[in-house]
Amino acid sequence: MRKYILLLFLFCYSLTATCQSPSTYYSSEIFQQIKKLNVLASVLYVAAHPDDENNALLPYFAKEKLYRTAYLSLTRGDGGQNLIGDEQGIELGLIRTQELLAARRIDGAEQYFSRAYEFGYSKSAAEALRIWDREKILSDVVWVIRKYQPDVIIKRFPPDKRAGHGHHAASSILAQEAFTAAADPAKFPEQFKYGVKPWQAKRILWNTYNFGGNNTTGEDQLKIDIGGYNPLIGESYGELGGEARTMHKSQGEGRPRRRGESYEYFVTTGGEAPKNDLMDGIVTDWKRIPGGESIEVMINAIISNYNIAEPKLSVPALVKLYKAIKALPEGNWRNKKLGEVQNIIMECSALYVEATSSQPNVVQGGTLSINFNLNKREDVNASLKNIRVENFDSAFSISLPTNQNVDVTKTLPVADDKKISQPYWLVYPLKGGTFDVRDQTLIGKAWNDPSFEASFLVNIDGEDFIIKRPVQYRYIDPVKGDTYQPIPVLPKVELKYNKDNYISINGSPAISSLSVKSNSGEDLSKYNIEENVSGKWKKNEKVIQNDASPILSRNIVSGFTPLSKSENEKDELNAEAKKGNVIYDSYTKVIAYNHIPTITYFPKAQANLVKLDIKIVGKKIGYIVGAGDKVPEALEAMGYEVTTLAQADITHENLKKFDAIVTGIRAYNLLEYLSDKNDVFMRYVKNGGNMIVQYMKSNRVGDKDITVGPYPFKISSGSRITEEDAKVNFLLPKNSALNYPNKITEKDFDGWIQERSTYQAVQLDPHYVTPLGMHDTDEDQSNGSLAIAKHGKGNFVYASLVFFRQLPAGVPGAYRLMANLIALPKNK
Repeated sequence: MRKYILLLFLFCYSLTATCQSPSTYYSSEIFQQIKKLNVLASVLYVAAHPDDENNALLPYFAKEKLYRTAYLSLTRGDGGQNLIGDEQGIELGLIRTQELLAARRIDGAEQYFSRAYEFGYSKSAAEALRIWDREKILSDVVWVIRKYQPDVIIKRFPPDKRAGHGHHAASSILAQEAFTAAADPAKFPEQFKYGVKPWQAKRILWNTYNFGGNNTTGEDQLKIDIGGYNPLIGESYGELGGEARTMHKSQGEGRPRRRGESYEYFVTTGGEAPKNDLMDGIVTDWKRIPGGESIEVMINAIISNYNIAEPKLSVPALVKLYKAIKALPEGNWRNKKLGEVQNIIMECSALYVEATSSQPNVVQGGTLSINFNLNKREDVNASLKNIRVENFDSAFSISLPTNQNVDVTKTLPVADDKKISQPYWLVYPLKGGTFDVRDQTLIGKAWNDPSFEASFLVNIDGEDFIIKRPVQYRYIDPVKGDTYQPIPVLPKVELKYNKDNYISINGSPAISSLSVKSNSGEDLSKYNIEENVSGKWKKNEKVIQNDASPILSRNIVSGFTPLSKSENEKDELNAEAKKGNVIYDSYTKVIAYNHIPTITYFPKAQANLVKLDIKIVGKKIGYIVGAGDKVPEALEAMGYEVTTLAQADITHENLKKFDAIVTGIRAYNLLEYLSDKNDVFMRYVKNGGNMIVQYMKSNRVGDKDITVGPYPFKISSGSRITEEDAKVNFLLPKNSALNYPNKITEKDFDGWIQERSTYQAVQLDPHYVTPLGMHDTDEDQSNGSLAIAKHGKGNFVYASLVFFRQLPAGVPGAYRLMANLIALPKNK
């Protein structure tokens, strides 16, 4: 049997993570890739979150020094805030993962992750390592090092409080430990059966910094100017870094394209310290591979003879180089450079290959129509021999004509048991602070492999190559033009509750609505639909379905009456469809933004049943939406009438009809006009209205100071309560916020998630009162989580309590406290 070499196009795999047409390269970029063939050196950069990476340094390594460069982010950024939508938790992690991949497509680095879940701001590395399970995440970092085999490891942060975040410090601690552990055959030996071996990097360094008022750089450190200009790509590394950084749009990380000198500093924390260069003492050319000296000679000849106007002329020499590298002993660098040469051969041949469909998705047991397209855009010696995908295998013998499309169309059956396109780290439920990934080979991967992948066997200059392409949905968008998206596999049946929370108010039934849909056309009467909840609820249901046959949809409306005598509690409600041993228990969720590919994942069919003993006073709420805001839905579930307000709605006359005005999180940091309207808001308060401002990140909007409230106060980015179970002290137990119309007790702070309070108020004018005090472990008490000021007949509230997390999560006490703030009584 003839042995074929697998051609892994670097850019073809990026297609599963781009919403643009497949990548092509300028001749100057191809020339730079050829030059990179002579560099056998690698760097692994390690930090905690998306947007922790040094975005100017990575392109300097990848495109100036031509090192193989990668970023290992321990988390996917799940616990942050979202400035572009209302996704939180794992959904935000999905977005931020794709934002990192978008940044990597700009700076040329690779992207890896551990199994750590970003559970929110942490003040200590000890807390982060405990919640993550230190040994588990250490094993992940070791695994990535053993697979990637970096010459140099670089940490972004120090291992102490200077890091500014417990996750940051923990990433430094784990990277340092992994530097040694990866070389120890006694550490995590279970990994060796998957093909890795112990690996000792030459050195590990800390990339010191000067930001956030913390200057850790020094002239006695290794100093590198990374501000140079690269004429082959037409940009400096500061410009590339600004473009890459700006891909972190959910975090509001837009940055300028910087030009000119820019210095980075490094301190060695393990291994032999470099004197002049990061790669001191490391063989970075072909001499590091036995028999490699002749390879370097061949590459230099290709570089010397490269014709910028006709890259195709280099194809014969590149094919000879490919054969010479293939003859070398198996090894990390041999395999990596073999893939790079293969990639360059395709680029110089101007061979365009794609596999697309007009279907945006496919269902288990359905069919997928695929169009395979090839175009040999230059006159090179190339022919198509075979196309394979799933259960389709076709043999050809086609000499590809120059600059003509060769199309093959095939409709394929999709297996009944084809896996749905769930991101691999979400297949099993989260376990504490880590994702439950049970396949060792998946750990570290940024994203799933494509659901369908086509293999094209192509012969170029007498050598066979297998070109792999993801099968993508291709369509013409009237604004974007030619657009490519991943094709997800959907389940045959899906179930979805139409709300996250169903509330029983004062003992009344909580009314749920469950939608069941057949994606495959199979009759739902063949399935047993079950709703599961604890014995604390009595259920009555009504099934609504169409009269057509087969039955393709059902809507099940259920009333759940609480049986428990407790005043406030929350239970989980979930649903599943069963047929024999087959169970469906999820629904399709699509997340779409222009700067990243469309994301499809499958949340469980579940909701919260909330038993709530609550009184509300006032009915009409005017709401100004902030960033990532689901609070309006929660207010409506409590029984309020919520009207969303735009700039034009904020007038003296219009505000009179509302009992309270509420602004969403960060609204003042996003909307400059809110400061301009402060006199309107304060007249509303003075005349008897209540205004609640949810947390602001700072006292600035753009380059201007924020004007908010009747009396001055400041926002502290460092004053926050990150322990969700921190004890809450009632400093003013008789204050109306804690008594009217609902009596607030310590139980109302049970069951909170992720944190208590963020960006608290400080330097408060004496007119403000602060009813609550709280603190994290080993810290002094702070009282800026809730600040209330009387103004005229009404009240102004600054609430850094994280209602935006608690209300969507169905936390009963958060509902009751919010109702009290809305109902603050008028002043005489």
